[in-house]
Amino acid sequence: MDRISKLTATAEQLFDRHGYMATGIDRLTEAAGMSSRTLYKHAGSKAALMARVLTERDRRFMARLDVQTVDALFAALEDWVRVEGCRGCLFLRSRAETGGDTPEIADAVAAHKDAFHRRIAEVVAKDLGQDDPALAEQMLILFEGATHAAVYRGQQAVAAARAVAAILLESARG
Repeated sequence: MDRISKLTATAEQLFDRHGYMATGIDRLTEAAGMSSRTLYKHAGSKAALMARVLTERDRRFMARLDVQTVDALFAALEDWVRVEGCRGCLFLRSRAETGGDTPEIADAVAAHKDAFHRRIAEVVAKDLGQDDPALAEQMLILFEGATHAAVYRGQQAVAAARAVAAILLESARG
């Protein structure tokens, strides 16, 4: 693993566990095993590093959502929560911490959420056999809600959302 990949992976773990604001440069450099000078050389800034972390997380998360059905979307979320943990959406948490005032972070969050919304709409349309923007919005809210409810309810929050998604989809078909 090259230095920037190691730094990105380390920063993701720290930002995800402790938050963007609470993760200082000293903690990052110690965990990554590099000097602050080297960190800034590779990352540019803490905000740029967070944007890189979000871009990498987006790549991994969206790859998991390369599915054909609504049920598979929620199955992918169950798997994500099992593997990555139940800490809520790193994108929304980082945006909330910075108030949307850090352009690199705000841009990475917006790009992810736009792509995520499109992906949900594509899967709903494919599964239903037609576009249904209202149902896609409901699935998006259900998915996001399950992600955050899993923080305190665990994986059963995602299982419950998966069951509700099946009911919504069946209702839309009927």
